[in-house]
Amino acid sequence: MKNLNKVHLNGLKAVEAIGRLGPLPRAAEELGVSVSAVSQQLIRTEGQIGHAVFERTRGGLVATPFGKGFLARLEEGFQSLSKAVAMADGTDQTLMLSVAPTFASKWLVPRLGRLRSAHPDLKIRIDPSPGIVDLKSSDIDLAIRLGKGDWRDGAQERLLPQRMFPVCTRNVALKLKGPADIFNQPIICYDNPMFSWDDWQAAAGLEGPLPFDGTTFSDPWLGLEAAISGQGIMLAWDLFVEDALADGRLVAPFPTRVPSSVGYWLITPNNRKPSQQTLHFQRWIRSEIERENATGSHDLLTSYTEV
Repeated sequence: MKNLNKVHLNGLKAVEAIGRLGPLPRAAEELGVSVSAVSQQLIRTEGQIGHAVFERTRGGLVATPFGKGFLARLEEGFQSLSKAVAMADGTDQTLMLSVAPTFASKWLVPRLGRLRSAHPDLKIRIDPSPGIVDLKSSDIDLAIRLGKGDWRDGAQERLLPQRMFPVCTRNVALKLKGPADIFNQPIICYDNPMFSWDDWQAAAGLEGPLPFDGTTFSDPWLGLEAAISGQGIMLAWDLFVEDALADGRLVAPFPTRVPSSVGYWLITPNNRKPSQQTLHFQRWIRSEIERENATGSHDLLTSYTEV
């Protein structure tokens, strides 16, 4: 490691922060120094290693071909250093999970008691964030995401596939004599949907565009509340509405459930070796899902509500 003597550690830390965060002001804020100081550290470090890490463009700093590989190694190195410091203060035993909010509240949290029984020494910190955390440059050990499994920052394992189907209140359902009657009812929409009405319509034998004249929300949770208050019909998925169906706030007026490519996935960072805590959690969640698949205990929507 003698080659490290010719490079200042603070400079390497500044270069890594710029590569991970982008704009110099963001790197400066994280490091607690001025933008000018970060810029000077970058210039000094590039001089010490004899290579340009970033190309200066009108749009900002862009990693050079050398810089891309250099930054990837720096990220790995500083993550290892962070783990070493955590080992010293005893915080490395905490498993960091980034979890889709619906999965966290409706599936994971109710089962944490069984996880504690199986692994009483396992400490977990759960971040129920809808945003996609970059696992390569964060301290997150595992992520559980809703989507199609097309992320590139980790190894992916599908946990729970999801079906899509319309839901509404019982009073709204009484107006629906058949699937075609949804054309005469307000359709509740939300931004960036993962599930398509076109696929459900095709499975139900319906043609023509739906009148999307209901309220559009930025968040599907708001759409769910609108459906519960009787404002229209919403296209939902299994885990998202199982509680509302179970307690009667919503009904599924038609038997058609359409399998989708969307599901809940377990994502493991592919740039570092999983910890023992990570392996314990992976084995536990797989066994939970296998047990529930065997008993059918989480498949609450095998029949629809007659109205």
